[in-house]
Amino acid sequence: MIKLILKTSFIILLCSVSFLAKAQIGFDYAQYDVGFAAGINQASSADVQTLKTTPSINLNFTYNQSPYINYVFNVEVGRLKGGSPNTSTQRQFENHFSAYSFRVQVQAGELIDYSQSAIANAFKNLYLSSGLGYINNNVVSRTDDVLLLEQGQVLPYEPKTNEIFIPVRLGYEFKFFNSYNQPSVKIDLGYQYNFIMGDNLDGYVAGAHNDAYSQFTIGFKFAIGGVTSYRKQIHY
Repeated sequence: MIKLILKTSFIILLCSVSFLAKAQIGFDYAQYDVGFAAGINQASSADVQTLKTTPSINLNFTYNQSPYINYVFNVEVGRLKGGSPNTSTQRQFENHFSAYSFRVQVQAGELIDYSQSAIANAFKNLYLSSGLGYINNNVVSRTDDVLLLEQGQVLPYEPKTNEIFIPVRLGYEFKFFNSYNQPSVKIDLGYQYNFIMGDNLDGYVAGAHNDAYSQFTIGFKFAIGGVTSYRKQIHY
């Protein structure tokens, strides 16, 4: 009986020490996140003279190789508009687009020691990201260039096109931790510039440069599982 009590006590003590050590370390994190975001867009390099701000939304799935190295897949829908009847060309367009992208995201916490500095700890969630994307353009409205019409010319255009783009993103991820010091909810603020490998975003094939559009987004991500450990403490 005494041996059984001692054996049981030893097992309970061992499990308690192991649990407390794990809870104090704060090295665990979830490998998978799902999230959504809303943004405002602007066709920042287009063949029109004025630009307008338009909305977009996206759903995303993230695989976290570490808390600070992330692989992000986005599915996005939105609108892009530009132009005005009060400009010299009177060009105007509206594009209802859908886009798919894959990005690799590296946060500063992967590269710096943030354990000894409050400033470094604040900057550990700053990130830079880039990858590859695919956009479906659906130009639902477009006006002809009046200056070219006066010369008997019309710019060619296709209302529906598909193009490759390169997203470049700078952002910050606010991490919120659960009772086990694991990042369970994240708020993502970012600015993204999308370099289009073509000139059909606005429906005008003109100018010396390809099109592009920029975005400011705010998003929410939620950890969904695959808990594993990291080499450094995450929460301070």
